[in-house]
Amino acid sequence: MNIATPNPEPGPEDFSRTLAEIEHHLADQAPAHPPPDTPPPDDLDAAGETRRVRQLRAEVAEARHLAALQIDDTPLLLDTAKVRKRRRKAHEAARLHLLGQDPAMRAWQAGRMRRTLVTALMVALVLALAWSTAGVQHFAAEGAEAWSPSWMFAWLVEPFMSIALLGVVGARAYLGTQGRPLNDRKLIRIEYLFLALTLGMNAWPYLPWALEEGQHFSVSRLVLHVLGPIVAVAIVIALPIILAAFSQLDYTRADDGLTGLSYSTNTGDRVRRTAAEVAPLIERAQVLITAGDLPPHPSAYKIQRALRCGMDDARAVRDALAPEAA
Repeated sequence: MNIATPNPEPGPEDFSRTLAEIEHHLADQAPAHPPPDTPPPDDLDAAGETRRVRQLRAEVAEARHLAALQIDDTPLLLDTAKVRKRRRKAHEAARLHLLGQDPAMRAWQAGRMRRTLVTALMVALVLALAWSTAGVQHFAAEGAEAWSPSWMFAWLVEPFMSIALLGVVGARAYLGTQGRPLNDRKLIRIEYLFLALTLGMNAWPYLPWALEEGQHFSVSRLVLHVLGPIVAVAIVIALPIILAAFSQLDYTRADDGLTGLSYSTNTGDRVRRTAAEVAPLIERAQVLITAGDLPPHPSAYKIQRALRCGMDDARAVRDALAPEAA
């Protein structure tokens, strides 16, 4: 009879040996990979410089370029937009002044102003006569009942006198604008007659001796009703005087006793400028001559093309550079 011998229990050595065999087996089965290279630090480049070194080197290079450019004053010689705008306005003002001295322009301006004044005065005269229409109607109606024939015909008194007066004044005004003032005494008396009638009919009902019982004299009411005729009288008297003054204007010479602004008649209607006034242009021209963009003895035309300035300025620059070139 055989008796089975029990298996001994595994010990720690058996476990260690088994783990070693498993690791060896796995190492044999895994693919071989070369060990990775250690990467350089992030702030180092191929030359071994850090980011701060590169940044400082860029700042130094930028500062050197800026220092070299700041020495050049060429940008300071250029005209700004404000300077060019001011020069354009000055040039325009000079040309307008010269144009205003032209006889034809002076005659045109005087004719336009004369027509404007005549139109304004005639409109004021029509309004003044229309203002006095109510006063004349009150005088002519003599208390007639409203909308009666006498009351309605009273409204026609002032219009037919005003139309006759405007016909005479209009004829004198038109002939005055044509340089043929009409100062006939008969026409003047007719004007004064119509105006006197208008003024009298407006003022009479409001005078102290013409007031009805129970009414009191009022200066303000009297002035209000005679205002239209007074304005009409003033316009009729002033209009011929104004037109006579316009007809005596001499457009071929300047105003008497006044000395206007004088401008040179040089090209472009501009004042010739001295060398001190074109100093920035001279400096720019010298820079262009040194750089070889202009010849040593540039002409005014070449200076104008290079500097993009007026011919007067170009001639001033040429004259200023001539002694140095010689």
